[in-house]
Parts: sequence; structure tokens; C-alpha cells
Amino acid sequence: MASEALSTQDSAAIEKARAARQKTMEQLAQVIVGQTHVIEELLISLLSRGHCLLEGVPGLAKTLMISTLSRTLNLTFSRIQFTPDLMPADITGTDVIEENRSTGTRDFRFLEGPLFSNVILADEINRTPPKTQAALLEAMQERQVTVGRVRHKLSDPFFVLATQNPIEQEGTYPLPEAQQDRFMFKVFVQYPSFEEEFEVARRTTSTMNDSIEPVLTGAEILDLQRIVREVPVSDHVIRYALSLVRQTRVREPGVPEFVEEQVGWGAGPRAVQFLILGAKARALLQGRTHVTCKDVQQLAKPVLRHRLVLSFTAESEGVTADSLIDQIVSATPAREDELTNDPRFQRMFAS
Repeated sequence: MASEALSTQDSAAIEKARAARQKTMEQLAQVIVGQTHVIEELLISLLSRGHCLLEGVPGLAKTLMISTLSRTLNLTFSRIQFTPDLMPADITGTDVIEENRSTGTRDFRFLEGPLFSNVILADEINRTPPKTQAALLEAMQERQVTVGRVRHKLSDPFFVLATQNPIEQEGTYPLPEAQQDRFMFKVFVQYPSFEEEFEVARRTTSTMNDSIEPVLTGAEILDLQRIVREVPVSDHVIRYALSLVRQTRVREPGVPEFVEEQVGWGAGPRAVQFLILGAKARALLQGRTHVTCKDVQQLAKPVLRHRLVLSFTAESEGVTADSLIDQIVSATPAREDELTNDPRFQRMFAS
């Protein structure tokens, strides 16, 4: 019934999502060379009402990509440069005393901070102390900020994109695991290929004129976010996503031996929720009304890589979170009959 309702009532919106993905890629291609998988994951996160943490060395156009994306989506944009002296009130806003000149009375008035925009770029988030990092937690989860005793609702849609530099360690404050868990994806921004870097050099050393056109409005994005949650997903795909996540939890039934040796702490229930929501959004962006195990597989790394705490053994042997996730995916049957009949997963499902 859900599938029929979705296909009859929202078929136009599904086609709009597929077309919007294509148009967004075309618009961004005027400014950004390559990085297709990064843009794809940003769009999936946006339609899933999630947030993204982007990690990459300086100079890979992370900031330019995010600001250009906000232009294609016709959304308000704020860039916050995180520094060691940044205070929570600098991003949330603060109460000020304002005098009414006609009556002579004084009242408090709330001055909104840069968080009151649709797209927030938290640039170099690991360069600010935990006190200021924590000011983002309420905003990201509840989409509100509390100043004094008053709660202030944030704009909707609300999308936080944080960047961090993996090679600069001096003067940084790594994000705690609890705060990393608030991000739907952790996206790696890699060096461009030779041909891509050749094109970057050609474009950026000559006169450039881009004409970015809005593709989606805020209201249309909210409508697509609603439709994402209505995309049907089979019990098997949910069971498959659960199997991937539960295999990261040491000392649980059915966990592979290599996970017991290489993982200190695994992913929580939020990882399952984001895997399924992301798979739904990915299917929608490709014009499909159903979710497959391949959708889940494609998003396993960005969803899980920042939720795994590797053991000392794994780190000493050079094992990365991504290589471990590849092993888990390889060890998990995608066919329903193979998954449900496997004794290891039967113990997991019975726990």
C-alpha cells in the first residue's frame, strides 16, 4: 500500500528529485571539477535531514563546494570560521538590552547568530574548544538553540556541513565520539585525478564566469524530505543494514573474529537509522521507488567510518575503518535466503 501511494501521489516529485540531482551536478560542474561522490553524498544527507562532516587537506575546494551548493538550492548560507577563541554566543546569538526611546523602558532582545540560516558551514570545526563545539549539538539534533531560558527555533531546512583538516594537529580539539555520531556522514574529500587537476589549473588561472541557477527551493526540499521517509523498504533490507551495524559491536553474538580483534567500540542505533534513510534518499535521487541492499552497501563507509573506535592492535597494523567496513560487507550475504540461513546471523537475529 505504501509503495502504491508513493508511486501514484508523488511520482512527479520522484521525477523532480532525479532531475534535481542531474541539474545540481550540472550547476556545480561550472565551479567544481570532479568530486562527484562528495556532491552525491551531500545531496543524500540533505534529503535525509542529516548533517555532514567533510575531511580533507587544505585547498580541495571544500568551502567553495558548500557555498556553491547553497546557491543551487536557493538557501540562505552562513560560514562560521571556528577558531580557538570562538565562544558559543558567537554562533548561537545572544540577548542584548535595547532601550525604547519613546517610553524610556529597557527590554532584552535576542540577536540571532549565524546558526539561523539554512546551510551552515562550520569551517575547521576541530580548531575550537569543546565548549563551542558542544553549542552545535542542540542545534543539530533538536534544530533549536537555548539562550537563557528561551528556546529559539532554527530555520528549516537546516543543514550543517563541518570541515576538518586531518594533517594539522597543533592547536586542534578532536571531536568527541558522541558529537561525531550526530553527523550522518563523514565524507573524505580526496586529491583530484591528473585530468581533474589539469582542468582546475586551466580554469582558475583564467577569467571565469559562472551563472549558478537555483534548482530547488526550501519548500521543495522539505517536500522531498517528507517523500524520502515514505519510500518503502523491505524487511530484508532493514535486516541487512542491521547485520552490518551489529557486526561492529564487540562481544555480541555473531560478531566476526576479525572485528573482535580490531574494534574497541562499535556503532549505535543511529547508524542503522542513517543507513536506511540514506538508502531511501539514494534510491529517490536515482528515480527508484524501492531500496536495495546495494544502496546500503554504497553508504556503509560514510555512515560507519566515524562511528568505529579501532583497537590498538588495528592501529598498530595499519588497519583503517574503511578497510574494516569492506571486510564486514564482504562477510555479509546480500541474498535474503543466504543471510537468514547463515548460522552466524541466526545467532545475531536471536539476540
